[in-house]
Amino acid sequence: MGKARCAECHIPALSFMDSQMHDLKLERFYEIGHTVNGMVELPDGPIKTFTLRGIKDSPLYLHDGRLMTLADCIEFFSLLLGLKLTPDEKDSLVAYMLAL
Repeated sequence: MGKARCAECHIPALSFMDSQMHDLKLERFYEIGHTVNGMVELPDGPIKTFTLRGIKDSPLYLHDGRLMTLADCIEFFSLLLGLKLTPDEKDSLVAYMLAL
């Protein structure tokens, strides 16, 4: 498994998903109850793993469209999971997802 550990949840043999619910604990990155663009920030709770197959054809990303590009997704999960990916590793992951 690679440094990014994508295949822990996005399993290639299972259409790049594990059909599990995962709580990413996103609330640690924002202030609960704070309003942004007229929307009150609330905990997301668990979300189902989405497939990576054909992901280039379905922006916006994440369950609520908060990420605009595949590069944003890589950066988001790199920060979320503390992966410390290099710029080249991030570029390689984006290229891989574009090929799916």
